[in-house]
Amino acid sequence: MKVGIIGGGGIVGSSAGFALQLGGVVHEIVIVDANADLADGQALDMLHGTAAVADQAIYAGGYESLADADLICITAGLRRKPDESRLALINRNVELFRTILGSLTSAGMRSDAIVLVVSNPVDILTALAERELSLPQGHVVGLGTLLDTLRFRSLLAMRLGAPATQVSAVILGEHGDSMVPIWSSASIGGLPMEKFPGFTTKLGEEVFLRAKTSGAEMIKKKTGAGFAVGVSIAEVIHAIALDSKRILPVSTVQRGCYGLRDVALSVPTVVGRGGAERCLEIDLWPKELQGLKRSGSVLMETLGQVLGRG
Repeated sequence: MKVGIIGGGGIVGSSAGFALQLGGVVHEIVIVDANADLADGQALDMLHGTAAVADQAIYAGGYESLADADLICITAGLRRKPDESRLALINRNVELFRTILGSLTSAGMRSDAIVLVVSNPVDILTALAERELSLPQGHVVGLGTLLDTLRFRSLLAMRLGAPATQVSAVILGEHGDSMVPIWSSASIGGLPMEKFPGFTTKLGEEVFLRAKTSGAEMIKKKTGAGFAVGVSIAEVIHAIALDSKRILPVSTVQRGCYGLRDVALSVPTVVGRGGAERCLEIDLWPKELQGLKRSGSVLMETLGQVLGRG
């Protein structure tokens, strides 16, 4: 599989490239960035390690290099200016994202390529990509709440002294303030979460709040998240490359799941070679379902503000 990473010079894009390199599944990685020297430096740095990892082609290129890519991962984005409103930042990122989509179209991207949206606001930009790219259904996928879910599981494991890989808990909805923790199906090693030694409702609320605000914590402590985002991106791309049918909380434009339509958010989704192949509607507690629908309403309102004009 050939993967292109737009914004690959930055911390998120380069972390994704490195995670893909170590995974050894993707055979060709193209780093694209507005800063050509930075893109070349990141690609060269990874290339230097290929002899110890896998036989991979890793190089920097422009949009023309993505014309035959199987998957294009978009990580480029702008940061908030001092005193800038959230909506103003969204509008600037939408403008940048439209430029990126236009460049991909002009470069002649494959008609069956898969686009993985990582740039924020990821749900809004996923909906925009779905509108503006003529790709098959399921071929536009947003990273959604997968990173939030991995944070959630890892932090629960740390607090409860459990193996992180045995924690099963998911966050759905918006990658943002209205995200919803799904406690109804949470478990550790097959045991219901609420019966696990040491678990309390208070602990669960504390862990969810920290997972929800981890992005801000990373910005404060190290200017932004990188490694865990890269791992999350690789998780999605590997599921597609290997056609592994992983069930992941990724963002796609909904077509009726949980009564939601025409808005992109995260629900349990089967991910394979066809991208987001199927959404699963599992039973939720009433308050979880209410939270998910509220998340959809919040995003629909923002979509109306941002995309309704164009």
